[in-house]
Order: sequence, then structure tokens, then C-alpha cells
Amino acid sequence: MKQRHYILITILSLWIVTFTSWQIIMPSQDVSLSERRSLAKFPSLTTKTLVSGQFMSSFETYTLDQFPARDTFRALKSWMSLHLLHQKDSNLLFTKGKYISKIDYPLNESSIDYVTQRFQFLYNQYFSSHDMNIYLSIIPDKNYFMSSDILKPDYQRLVQMMQEKMNFSQYIDLFPLLKLSDYYYTDTHWKQENLIDIARYIADEMNVSLNYTYETKLVEHPFYGVYRGQLALPDFSDQFYYLYHSDFDDYRVFDYETQKTIPVYDFEKLNGSDFYEFFLSGSKSLLTIENPHAKTSKELIVFRDSFGSSLIPLLCEGYAKVTAIDIRYLSPHILDQFITFENQDILFLYSTLVLNHSETIK
Repeated sequence: MKQRHYILITILSLWIVTFTSWQIIMPSQDVSLSERRSLAKFPSLTTKTLVSGQFMSSFETYTLDQFPARDTFRALKSWMSLHLLHQKDSNLLFTKGKYISKIDYPLNESSIDYVTQRFQFLYNQYFSSHDMNIYLSIIPDKNYFMSSDILKPDYQRLVQMMQEKMNFSQYIDLFPLLKLSDYYYTDTHWKQENLIDIARYIADEMNVSLNYTYETKLVEHPFYGVYRGQLALPDFSDQFYYLYHSDFDDYRVFDYETQKTIPVYDFEKLNGSDFYEFFLSGSKSLLTIENPHAKTSKELIVFRDSFGSSLIPLLCEGYAKVTAIDIRYLSPHILDQFITFENQDILFLYSTLVLNHSETIK
């Protein structure tokens, strides 16, 4: 019995010494590519931080973020939770067949109140005195299409609140047109190759005609979405397609952040960790897209989140100019410094994920 105890103590001691030494020797990592977030650095050690307890709290976060073979242990934890213990989720992440998703529950009505107040400000400040057609379209997250045993927000109530509080807009309902297969297995977003009919439906509701026939192109390398990195299980991936039309080559896309013209599709992003940034170069606060082939002088302004990046290029066929605004990164109070609001069509295009967590909206 004593020998067994000695063996266990020896193994445990070697474990502690090995991993402690490994963590000391191993240089700290700045970011986790799989999780797409910054990692904690060694905290400042001062009398103030030590006495207040701030150092130990920050040090605990540091050791968790910089632990050796961290992704391996994260994968082991997820596998044990989902497959060995048969839990429904691991840190709110769950799988259904090939799909990975994240529980987003419950409906945060205060978030809906906040975001609609910001949209009301836009209406009062910029639209109310002009003859503008204003539209609202809500993109359900893929949990909407998952089985009923997963906790979900009250989507019906969310839509109802948005419509009631944005009574200055016409609602374009996308819920009946989408299905689970329109979304990536490993990511939050929808697939561009499945959006042609969605774009045409939105355009029809805005009295615009879209007729392009697209070529569907496949990126050779697999796409690993944000949920795959968070779950840390390696046996999930997506194929990544995009839609191409020759007119895209002539579109003039201007990025106000860099004050440069950029392409509709940014192929350099395919060398990074998030292929979805390929569409309109990812998270951009303000873009204009001019279509020299447009058969109209109409303009469109889209207030959007990241879901809009893959859809907006498909709407550009019907407009001479499309302005894409992301007020998570640009204050609504200064928009008139960049845009003259006159008689453009206005589209609010937001996912339920952002609407239910609207603290990112300025």
C-alpha cells in the first residue's frame, strides 16, 4: 500500500515539476489562433497589486491562458464532456451531427431595447426629414434550426419587439427562407453560395431586380470556423465557396478606415485564421461600393454586422452605389461627416446574435 502511495506521489510530483518548468521556459503566446483572441500576459507585480489581490487574480488567468499543450487539454475536456459524460454542451458549445453551435439563451429584452433606441436615433437624426424607403431584415442564428432540446431565445418575441420598436421600417422576413444547411458547420455565419435567392428576395421587397448568374468557386483549403476553435475538437471542418461575376472586377470598393480602394474579395485573408474575412475584407466600419454597370442611379445604405459581408456584394447589382456601415465600430453621431443622406434606400440587416448582445453597438 505504501509503495502504491509513493508511486502516485512521485508521478504527481513529476507532473507538477514538468509542467511548471515547461511553462516557465516556454515563451508567452500573444494570441490563440484557434480561439481568435488575445491571451493574458504575466501580470505586473507591485505592492499594490499584491495587497489588493489583483496580482493573484491576474496570475490565475495568465496560467490558464499560457498553460503548456493548452489546446490538447481543451480538446480532451470537450471530448470527455460531450462523448464520455454525455453532457449536452461543453462551455455552452454543442454538436449536432457535423454542426457546432453555441447556446444563446435567453432573449435579452434590454438588449433589444438598447439596439432599437440606437436605430431610432439614426431615424430621427438622418432619415425622418427625407423621402426614404427603410427596411429591416433579421438573420436567425443557426440555433433556430436546431432540435428543440437545445435552449433557445424566444425568436418570435425578438422579431415582434424589433418590428414594434422600428415601426418606421418595412420588415423583410428571412426566417422561412433559410435552413440549417445554409450555415457553416463550424462557424456562426451563413454560406454565400446559398444566398442568391435570399438576395433576390430582399431586392424584390425593395423593388429592385437582380438577375446575375454566378460562377461558384471552391477554395482549396478547408475552412475552420470560430466554433471549431472554441470547441478545440479537430474532426470538424467546412468547405469554403464564393460566388463570382465578372462585373465584380469593376466594382470600386472604398475603405474609409485605410482611405484605400480594396477588392470585393480579399484573397490575402485566405492565408489567415478566418476565411470569412475574405468577403469585403472582414470587419470594416464604413465602405462604399460603386457599380459602374448599374442600370439605375439608385443608392442603398446597409447598416449591418458581419453577416452582411457576404450578402452585400450580391445586392450591388441593383444599385449604382451601396454604403455598408457597421456601427459597432463607427459612432452614429458622426455619420453625416461621411455621408449625405438624401433619398437612398435604407436596410437594417442584423443577425439575432448581435441583436441579443447589442452592447457592441455604439
